[in-house]
Amino acid sequence: MPPTPTPPTQMSTGLLATVLLLAPVLLPALTAVAYLAAGWRRSTAWLSAASAAAVLAAVVALAVEVTAAGARTAVGGLLRADALSAFMLLVVAAVALVACVATPAHLHGEIRAGRVSVRTATRHSVQVQVFLATMALAVLAANLGLLWVAVEATTIVTAFLVGQRRTRAAVEAAWKYVVICSTGIALALLGTLLLNYAALHAGAGAGLDWVALAAGAARLDPGVTQIAVVLLILGFGTKAGLAPLHAWLPDAHSQAPAPVSALMSGVLLSVAFYAILRVKVIADAALGGGFSRALLAVVALASLLVAATVLLAQRDYKRMLAYSSIEHMGLLALGAAAGGPLAMAAVLLHMLGHGLAKSTLFLGAGHILQTTGTSRISEVRGLAARAPMAAGCFAAGVLALIGFPPFSVFASEFGIARAGFATGLGWITAAAFALVLVIAAALVGHTGRMLLGRPPDGPGAAAAPRPLPGTAAVTLVGALGVCAAVGISAGPLSTLLHLAADVLTGTP
Repeated sequence: MPPTPTPPTQMSTGLLATVLLLAPVLLPALTAVAYLAAGWRRSTAWLSAASAAAVLAAVVALAVEVTAAGARTAVGGLLRADALSAFMLLVVAAVALVACVATPAHLHGEIRAGRVSVRTATRHSVQVQVFLATMALAVLAANLGLLWVAVEATTIVTAFLVGQRRTRAAVEAAWKYVVICSTGIALALLGTLLLNYAALHAGAGAGLDWVALAAGAARLDPGVTQIAVVLLILGFGTKAGLAPLHAWLPDAHSQAPAPVSALMSGVLLSVAFYAILRVKVIADAALGGGFSRALLAVVALASLLVAATVLLAQRDYKRMLAYSSIEHMGLLALGAAAGGPLAMAAVLLHMLGHGLAKSTLFLGAGHILQTTGTSRISEVRGLAARAPMAAGCFAAGVLALIGFPPFSVFASEFGIARAGFATGLGWITAAAFALVLVIAAALVGHTGRMLLGRPPDGPGAAAAPRPLPGTAAVTLVGALGVCAAVGISAGPLSTLLHLAADVLTGTP
């Protein structure tokens, strides 16, 4: 009896899912090839923005598919998209669109000022697209080994972007970034090998597959698994900017071009933290929730303490934003330590809100740096009167970042606080949010001095700032508007968000 043919609808659904899974990786890769072939010029300047918009559309379609029909796989099971992967892809694609739309105006300004050549702009565009492809690959990786490779690839690509200006400070920041992150990623590799060893000797047959590891976690050797989890959290935590291996972040984010800083702070850190969340699922199933909770709570408090102490005396506004990223990664670690559906939904929502707010701030900071010629807080005064649009976006971005309602960071921080107090982390949560208040006061104080007052004599007053380019203004206002809208109501994201939280908590 001949086999029953597969109905056309099922075939088309499978093909559609494969296309949607591959699009976030292949579209940026093809765009990079196009820039290599044609170079960066006025006719190709918007190619990256078009690619980012197409990726976002594909990711939205993939999210709808996953929400309706469950996880999807492709490329022989190497790529897998569940609700968590789909949500993280939305974060990557949204921040990428913001950065790519603002990039042409930034590069035109750099070329006009003679700081960047057309050749450098081409190289920048190629590397950014490869960077986006590797982040998408990390989120879609179905196993820990491929995730490790993708995260390491982001380090290699972004090192060249951090050192793009080729000044002494930029080159030093790039080397510092490579050395510290390579140390962290080496720890993660060792943790990966140990976890694979534990899986093989447990007879689980899991290898490095996320789903199989989580399903067979109860049979893993506890001693080996504990060492592996510590190494993995410290290793990927280095890339996420968590203490104690955080020292690369302020230098790299302050020296990278503004669109790259927006991507690194807005989404690369979250991608690295996504790896920690995946590891936590396995750790909780193998060791119970207490082990990872204690480790993440310590890392969270250490990161918040570092950010608070340094921000009080910060003198550079780009480094100020970088240290703020350490604060928000600490908050993610606190939420992950709390665990539970509420905490995990808040953590994921925080990734999206932080990504939109921080990308807006770094792009705004790039415009301020281009027009004033300085990143010193003390040398930038009176922006509200001299450049009201840029000042307004920067001020709104800071308010979003410190959790001012109605922005989504307020809702996510409130959710993290509720979960922390409800799960026995009361004093740790209280200490953490006391540090958050100190950080908020420092950010408001520094920003207020930049926006108000009389412009001083010096580089910051050398010339009146140019108006914020129209495309950049629309992009920044739009990103802040989305951040506020999500804070008021998650809307269509709500179902995906809760499904992603269920993946992290093991809820059937």
